[in-house]
Amino acid sequence: MKCIVQSRLPETGWLGDTPQRDYAGKLRLFNAFARPELREAIDALPMPAGSCVLDAGCGTGEALGWWHASMRGRGMVVGMDLAAAHVEAAHGLASARASIVQGDMLGPPFADGAFDLVWAVNAVNHLGDPIAGVRTLSKLLRQGGRIAVGQSSLVPDMYFAWDARLEARVNEAVRAYYRERYGRSERDFTAVRSLAGWLAGAGLRDVRVHTRMIERTHPLAETDERYLLECIFRGTWGERLRKYLDPQDFEELGWLCDPGDERYALRRPDFHFLQSLTFAVGTRQAATDTRAGDRQAGGKIRRGGNLNRVARSTHLP
Repeated sequence: MKCIVQSRLPETGWLGDTPQRDYAGKLRLFNAFARPELREAIDALPMPAGSCVLDAGCGTGEALGWWHASMRGRGMVVGMDLAAAHVEAAHGLASARASIVQGDMLGPPFADGAFDLVWAVNAVNHLGDPIAGVRTLSKLLRQGGRIAVGQSSLVPDMYFAWDARLEARVNEAVRAYYRERYGRSERDFTAVRSLAGWLAGAGLRDVRVHTRMIERTHPLAETDERYLLECIFRGTWGERLRKYLDPQDFEELGWLCDPGDERYALRRPDFHFLQSLTFAVGTRQAATDTRAGDRQAGGKIRRGGNLNRVARSTHLP
């Protein structure tokens, strides 16, 4: 498959993403943690043999293999991510029937009408104009194709069954950190609640929404503990929350986050974690002439899964 990345990639995204940014470690941990719920969502979108699926914002590429398994090897899966490090990581996981390219969701290096389904999880919310992003991605769909946009809650809820007051202080401190880190207001972050609105605003039809809960309690599996410890306790909480918390509250939070402390939260029998994972699925409106997509330059594909003509002929300078 010939896929050539467009000549210009954005210098920075809404949440600080650049082609050079690398958070592959966190992506791997999240994908291992949320694997059951993500695979369930994939299996809920059955695809006929010969289908072509694009994972837009594929990260480290775990979902490419899950899609390949769901289609029982009878289709083609393509991954695209902005970050070079993520593309490299995805290449290490990719099966022989998966292709990965570096590209921008607002300027993807593919022909219109090339895919039967576009899958984008925790990706569209990184764009300054999510509706424009969904509209661009939906152009990659054949007439009647579907787009599935997924989003986990940005600030997951850790339930402190032993201290509701500290729980409230920590959650507010996390929100304050997000506001300062990204220079955005609380109102800006509520946009992730608008998945159905994004799809409707982009002209998709038959929009449906379904939310799964990622819920974990004691005792935790190893993959669950690793994600919560590394990405939440150390990656989201940790030293970065010191300035937003009362010194005594920060000290107590430190005990809860320390695996060497007897008060370590992840070993408490009353530990409870909950994070929403919402999917909105919409269909590209069928045109009067269903062959319109095939007439666009490079847009013709074979139902047998041959993607030799999916990519546009764009060139690097």
